[in-house]
Amino acid sequence: MQTPDEALATLPPHRRQTFELRLERWLPDLEAALRPLYADADRVRDRLVAIAARAFAGRADDLHRLDERRTLEPDWFQRPEMVGYAAYADRFAGTLRGVAERAPYLVELGVRYLHLMPLLTPRPAPNDGGYAVRDYRSVRPDLGGIDDLRPVTSALRAHGISLCLDLVLNHVAREHAWAEKARAGDAAYRDYFYVYPDRAMPDAFERTLPEVFPDFAPGSFTWDDDLDGWVWTTFNAYQWDVNWANPDVLCEYADLVCFLANQGVEVFRLDAIAFTWKRLGTNCQNQPEVHALTQALRAVARIACPAVAFKAEAIVGPQDLVAYLGTGEHHGKVSDLAYHNALMVHVWSMLASRDARLASRALQQLPTPPSTTAWITYARCHDDIGWAIGDEDAAAVGLSGHEHRRFLSDFYAGDFPGSWARGLVFQENPATGDRRISGMLASLAGLECGDPDALARILLAHALVLGFGGLPVIWSGDELALLNDPDWADEPAHADDNRWAHRPALPWPPPPDTFGVRSALRRLVQVRASLPH
Repeated sequence: MQTPDEALATLPPHRRQTFELRLERWLPDLEAALRPLYADADRVRDRLVAIAARAFAGRADDLHRLDERRTLEPDWFQRPEMVGYAAYADRFAGTLRGVAERAPYLVELGVRYLHLMPLLTPRPAPNDGGYAVRDYRSVRPDLGGIDDLRPVTSALRAHGISLCLDLVLNHVAREHAWAEKARAGDAAYRDYFYVYPDRAMPDAFERTLPEVFPDFAPGSFTWDDDLDGWVWTTFNAYQWDVNWANPDVLCEYADLVCFLANQGVEVFRLDAIAFTWKRLGTNCQNQPEVHALTQALRAVARIACPAVAFKAEAIVGPQDLVAYLGTGEHHGKVSDLAYHNALMVHVWSMLASRDARLASRALQQLPTPPSTTAWITYARCHDDIGWAIGDEDAAAVGLSGHEHRRFLSDFYAGDFPGSWARGLVFQENPATGDRRISGMLASLAGLECGDPDALARILLAHALVLGFGGLPVIWSGDELALLNDPDWADEPAHADDNRWAHRPALPWPPPPDTFGVRSALRRLVQVRASLPH
């Protein structure tokens, strides 16, 4: 591995000085993050500084300029003209080159931020919709190649659009090179994962672990014959949790952040970040070390590629959520953005109950995030809706949390008398009675069943999200008021996962704006952009 001095040797003096100034500024944050994590923190620090130096030296001139601009405008993602759009790359435009060709469509809508759902190479299906990544340094062949990524990010940036990509932190595919080496008997790579010879430790952990997919992936450990052991698999048997207590894993991911940032990626969605640190006797979510790990990655990015922003995909309780944006010793040092799942849940709760009291109470109870950060707000996304209604909030307005959650599931499944919603039940938990809901915004709002107030609900949901603050994100197809895909189960790999009902292929060319939703949404975006910052 090159030393920092060797990596920087061929750079002009002004650029070397830039690196030295950043290192002076952010090295204390890196060291503070590493000390509680690793006994050999100094050695890990030196490895990470070398990774940052190599990435800095290999960064293109236009990206260095972007770094300087973002350093001068650290609030770029907080501006009212920042409106996002999220889509599966293949379902939005077929290929990466197709994404670049459709940039004018996004510009017309007012979009300045594009989150392309997982396009790095996954294992063959089933692959959790692409979140079982086999190779973080290549792009799915059907979308193009890694050599297409840099031109696409440049083309989007020329249209004023920043690209966000997923970086799955908690797990890799069973077919990932690290896992393949572990299965082949390489002890160093076996330590990249949590592997146990018998059920003693898995059983001890599972006493306090919730199940993410109780229907089709019960339990959190999977026996693997090649490993001759039980491997930790929080999500699916083919998604192996990585061991962040091993500093080699941190260094691998820091290098991946730098590699993808040098392809022009501007925002990383840190997928499943809440699960990255394990502690016996807990639910293994939201552990303090998660924030130290994020701070370490953030410090490396600030040294090598400070134009980059981090977005925490932490769908956790409101009181735990704000820590992902930085509190206490981590203030201003972790993620810049986080999903406001509570807002989305309460938008749908208000529409079903025609009552804003619960939402008002719950949203007011949420801690204020640091001023240097922003919420990602949204009415729908690629995932199901879990009814994160707090019992205390419900009781404060005279409701039962359990009964209200049951009401919302019944209502949006279309089972409640008078319901206009056409959602689908996803992952019912018989033990708790919890049922999550899949469905497109328009179908959940009543357009599918022809309810006369459906359009008003659709626009109200968009207005609430756009007017709340933060960085609002439109889910692909919602601008066209697309309904649930009736053929979602036709593809064998999707047949057991009804979330594909709300992951439609975007029709192209776009159909006529029959209901006026696209034009009304465009007007809402324009009004938001005109607001003072």
